Amino acid sequence: MGPDEIVSRLLYRDALMLVIDKPAGVAVHPGPGGGPNLSASLDGLRFGLPRRPEIAHRLDRDTSGCLVLGRHRQALIRLGKLFAGGRVEKLYWAVVEGEPAAEAGEIDLPLGPRSPDPANWLVEVNAAGQPALTRWRVLGRAGGRAWLALEPVTGRTHQLRAHCAASGWPILGDVAYGGARGSGARLHLHARRVVVPLYPKKAPVAVEAEAPAHMRVALGACGFTAAAPGSDAVRRTS
Repeated sequence: MGPDEIVSRLLYRDALMLVIDKPAGVAVHPGPGGGPNLSASLDGLRFGLPRRPEIAHRLDRDTSGCLVLGRHRQALIRLGKLFAGGRVEKLYWAVVEGEPAAEAGEIDLPLGPRSPDPANWLVEVNAAGQPALTRWRVLGRAGGRAWLALEPVTGRTHQLRAHCAASGWPILGDVAYGGARGSGARLHLHARRVVVPLYPKKAPVAVEAEAPAHMRVALGACGFTAAAPGSDAVRRTS
């Protein structure tokens, strides 16, 4: 990703933090299999600082949307504490195959690795795993699919993907967790909104990313419009 392209994906900038709209299909960090990754493009986001920003958390390769970066070491330390302490609010949009029976709820299922191989990132519901809690709300329905707002209260690897699959409605395009219907569909999971309480004496910084092109057809079928329900729908109604 060239400097102009990554700058064009900038959603928010201040002295400590950047938020960019990560494209689907691009890894955050270099992987053993190679391929494009965002960390190789961060020099284009220095904006006059001597060092490039660094990524403060992670999104899966095929997940799009809000990605937070710290502009220098102290900013990364501050952001790391906020993420580790569960103080950063994250809200995702997903299109799932299958329709939840209710309009809102919680998924409280522990997750553990599917394989002892540390190179295998897949997880599964496991009573001996780590606690994992997801809040969800239906924003629209159509043709046996549903558009969900998902709030990961905990931040486990593949939490939203595994929780949706375990509930009987895997995310569209998620071949690894059973959402393979619709040949060729990409993962329909988008980091819609992030709220970061970065400054103690100021309101939290709230940033939103528009739905990516590959999700808009399925979202539109479920009722998505420019005047879609508010991004805070999960927290407001839970």
